[in-house]
Amino acid sequence: MANNYLKSPDLLPISHDKKKIGAVGFSFIWVGMAVVLAAFAIGGAGVQSLSLGWVVLATIVGSVALGFLMTMTGDIGVEHGLSFPVYMRAPFGTVGTHIPSIVRGFVASCWFGVNTYFGSTAMNAILATMVGFDNWFVCFIIFATLQVVNTALGIKAVERFADLAAPIIIIISGWMYFTLSDQAIQQGREVWSWVESPVTGGAAVTAFMVVIMSNMGFWGTLTADMPSLSRFVKAPINEKNWFKRNKAQIAGNLIAYPIVQTFMVVIGAVSYVAVSNYDPVVALQQSASGLILGILLLMIVFAQWSTNITANLIPAATIFSNVGGPKVPFWAGVVAAGILGIVVQPWSLFGIITQILLIIGGVLSAIVGILIADYYLIRKRRVNVPELYENKGQFHYLNGVNWAGIISWILGGGAAVIFTNYSFLVGLAVGGISYYLLGKFWWFEKYKQAELLEPNDEKYLGISVGRNWSIETEVDTEHEVVIPVDPATEKI
Repeated sequence: MANNYLKSPDLLPISHDKKKIGAVGFSFIWVGMAVVLAAFAIGGAGVQSLSLGWVVLATIVGSVALGFLMTMTGDIGVEHGLSFPVYMRAPFGTVGTHIPSIVRGFVASCWFGVNTYFGSTAMNAILATMVGFDNWFVCFIIFATLQVVNTALGIKAVERFADLAAPIIIIISGWMYFTLSDQAIQQGREVWSWVESPVTGGAAVTAFMVVIMSNMGFWGTLTADMPSLSRFVKAPINEKNWFKRNKAQIAGNLIAYPIVQTFMVVIGAVSYVAVSNYDPVVALQQSASGLILGILLLMIVFAQWSTNITANLIPAATIFSNVGGPKVPFWAGVVAAGILGIVVQPWSLFGIITQILLIIGGVLSAIVGILIADYYLIRKRRVNVPELYENKGQFHYLNGVNWAGIISWILGGGAAVIFTNYSFLVGLAVGGISYYLLGKFWWFEKYKQAELLEPNDEKYLGISVGRNWSIETEVDTEHEVVIPVDPATEKI
């Protein structure tokens, strides 16, 4: 059962013929994901200390930097077809991988709760306007239940509709920008120069870095988890040039994502300048009425629904079901993620969202640093993929744990929490450097790695040398378990 667990069908490498997402498709996915209205909070918090121009510059810097890191970790999925929890067996061990995976699942559950809160307040505003019903908590429970049931049953119709709604939300955001800008001007506030409490000198530098780190922390979870998505992204066969191989990722991570993220932050900033509140529902209620208000709020509901399914519920449920093993099916993982998202009381999280982003981003950035150090600096992108699926194989280490990874994560995450204003950069650097030193000069001296002993591209690279990793299994239909067979690789 242990090997069966490692060789779950959902965790096997994605072959080249199943990579269906191109550059345009990946960019559209980013449009759907990045329209997360919690991004308004970053802009609203930013203009309390800095002018909007500096907030925009900080957002662009943070988004482009993070997009590049996403593309770096995403190459694991492009090159080898591996998901996040599977590759994490290399730097953390076949058992140790569960620890960072659970943290990622917890964060995704929290974001599910935050986005559900946004959607429920919009839903409540619609009902209050139309029928006089006013109870946001009841709307929250209903909205959370609908999303959990939708995801657990695998219903795709609403998800597809929500993906179509995302571009509409961008158009709506443009309408909000001009409407709220006019409202700000009427109050004598110029949105690009107004600052609530201006700061100068070192305080301004700190405020600028907080905006950068908040933007990086915002998608810190996906930066670590990017292989789970990028393994479905198309890439040319036998292409060893990193930039050419990842051109579809670059289109999404370095072009689409920074543009949409910056746009959402700008809307949050303008909303705060105009109505002193970056909550989009409050902003909409103060700038529209009647049928227009209802349509705008309905779009908010569906935007949160779309993002929650693709970026939060499904990843969290997959992690929880994987950690729980055969006794925790996918639907149970969905329910667990939904309950956790409610228990954390997301209506309280919104008020301190920037601080939370800094802490979470720092803790998860240490994992990103460890991934980059393991994949690029130590293994040089060469991975003994079949051994990732063997319970007693190369990556079993000491009782299933790679202590170089665990120690490095503790050091990186701890440093990030201490230096909160620079959390993502500190966590990334400390985690990556610690892992490189501990792994190269201590751990892998004790636990030999085949790809380090024999650094052979033809044997340990994937799509860039035309290899399609294949982990073969046989199915015992009588007992309904998977019995592993000797793993093998085949050329495309």
